[in-house]
Amino acid sequence: MPDLTDATRGRILYGGDYNPEQWPESVWHDDIRLMRRAGVTTVTLGVFSWARLEPRPGARDFGWLDRVMDLLHDGGIEVCLATPTASPPPWMGSRHPETLPRDETGSVVWYGSRNQFCASSPVYRDYALRITEDLADRYGGHPALRMWHVGNEYGTHCWCDETARHFRRWLRARYGGLDALNEAWGTAFWSQRYDSWEEIIPPRRAQYMINPGQGLDFRRFTSDALLECFTAERDALAARTPHIPVTTNFMPLFIGQDGWAWAAEEDVVSVDLYPDPKDPHAAAYGAMVQDLTRSQAGGPWVLMEQAAGPVNWRGVNHPKPEGLMRLWSLQAVARGADGICFFQWRQSRQGSEKFHSGMVPHAGEHSRTFARVRELGAELRELAPVTGSDVPARAAILHDWHSWWATVQDGRPSSRVPYEGLLRAWHRALWERNLTTDFAHPHADLTDYALVAVPQLYLLTDEALENLAAYVRGGGTLVCGFFTGVADEDDRVRPGGVDRRLRELLGIRTVHEWWPLDEGETLDAEGAWLGPFHGTGWSEELEPSTAEPVARIKGGELDGRPAVTRHAYGAGTAWYVSTLPEPAALRALLARAAEEAGLAPALPGLPEGVEAVERGPCLFLLNHGRTPAVVPLSSPRTDLLTGRAHHTGVRLDRFAVMVLAPPESPRPIPHPKGQAPCDEPPERSS
Repeated sequence: MPDLTDATRGRILYGGDYNPEQWPESVWHDDIRLMRRAGVTTVTLGVFSWARLEPRPGARDFGWLDRVMDLLHDGGIEVCLATPTASPPPWMGSRHPETLPRDETGSVVWYGSRNQFCASSPVYRDYALRITEDLADRYGGHPALRMWHVGNEYGTHCWCDETARHFRRWLRARYGGLDALNEAWGTAFWSQRYDSWEEIIPPRRAQYMINPGQGLDFRRFTSDALLECFTAERDALAARTPHIPVTTNFMPLFIGQDGWAWAAEEDVVSVDLYPDPKDPHAAAYGAMVQDLTRSQAGGPWVLMEQAAGPVNWRGVNHPKPEGLMRLWSLQAVARGADGICFFQWRQSRQGSEKFHSGMVPHAGEHSRTFARVRELGAELRELAPVTGSDVPARAAILHDWHSWWATVQDGRPSSRVPYEGLLRAWHRALWERNLTTDFAHPHADLTDYALVAVPQLYLLTDEALENLAAYVRGGGTLVCGFFTGVADEDDRVRPGGVDRRLRELLGIRTVHEWWPLDEGETLDAEGAWLGPFHGTGWSEELEPSTAEPVARIKGGELDGRPAVTRHAYGAGTAWYVSTLPEPAALRALLARAAEEAGLAPALPGLPEGVEAVERGPCLFLLNHGRTPAVVPLSSPRTDLLTGRAHHTGVRLDRFAVMVLAPPESPRPIPHPKGQAPCDEPPERSS
């Protein structure tokens, strides 16, 4: 099976979405010239070209694409060729309204934008497969083709009658019979028992709350239905070009797809990532998405889309300050990316995204943006030694889309503790301690991790519960957050409110009541070494059995109850955290657990805002702060990007990056002409 190495060929892919159909052909030659100046290796072509390729049903207009493919090849640019199936042409919606999705109320979601398709529609699927097969037949042997890109940012939902029929087929395959379905959904409640498959519909708008089992299964079904669309196109491509890897681009930490299941079906895992330049925690968010994508890929991955400047879809769209585009691009490389790409190559002059930045902006080739694009392209060539290499991590955060889906439904103790927010808070706490972290599925083999964190997994299968117990029993360190292990895979509450196996593992007798906190409400807690801190979002009337209280709640109805516990179990240790500690306390707690587990950061004693990540033989240093920082070194290292040797320390200006080769670098790196090696040299920030 092909993989990313078949596309990279020992270098970092660099480029972006290229939409030549938006421009007269006279511009195309200039595009090639500028791509060569920028060091572009690869462009994604044809993502939104369906109406141009098939202007009417069954017609084919490939002539323009032939010319573009040939021009790119002649210019030394390789192509990630897309199937255009994310955005059907208007003729499809007009001639075949049954292909259009319907919302929960039954209203049609009309064409005139993008992603206007029902994933269950046989008509849509037939047209999509035909255009995919014809593209593969025509371009499968083209020398510019290096990778296939199927669809774009899958995320469409539909509640139409065709979806209902597909949903019933999916449920039959899952449950076999109606008795099993009624048992799984708990339809004895509210007189919801189904006597015929035809009675079952998608969870459309109802008088009050929908059945949670039905809602959970519909999310599972929707992810699977979209995946069927992807795999049908992938299989058609693989049958014709078995040597060409296939990808599709994930949206970052998107709730609509089971990312673990999807990644298993891809040759190359890729993601789109657009942190807000004004978000003070944007670097931590970027690191989290990058770590998740690397974990889904099981190795190197591709940053398929990012912005060279501002986006166009926030209320206020802020440009990136000088140096930030480079910093975030190299952060992705540090965390495993072997491809750095943008949306898009040339900024559009018309359409909904004309104010979304491009590698070539409206200001043209003499702009600051294009100058920085050129510089980044040159630097990525210097980072070829890291391609294909691993990012070592001995800490993991457990994440499961099924548990996430179950927590977002109505009727829970609180809607003010978002699952994604907990993931971000816990990952950020580890990131700020410079502990590189993987993500893992609850069923995954955890034996290689010294520390496993579970911010929250409300829904845990029997297999997952046994896996956690075996991990800790074998010597692992588990830190578990609140409202975990409450329900089984059918969203059925476990006996005792929290599963017995998890309570035994954590040393907890019972949780008498969950006490969620209002927005803005906090609880006071204090521990011997944690000191006083505030908890937010949640609290619990927790009664330990054999667990040691590490911190207790101070005041209020739960005065004296444990807020944090620690429990020896087998050869390992299990911590329980019954609230969301404020950031400093959560950071201290996870740092203490990591230290006891034998984990240390890649480089200790770093200034605030400086990130250190090991990838392969290199150490990446990234200064996310707005002031210079000095980082001490224990041994001499050479910066791959400048060739400078650093003996006792390095100085990083704001938004600066260094990539330090190992002390005995096997690759001799010449010093730039006229520059001598020195300690703590000023480092440019762009």
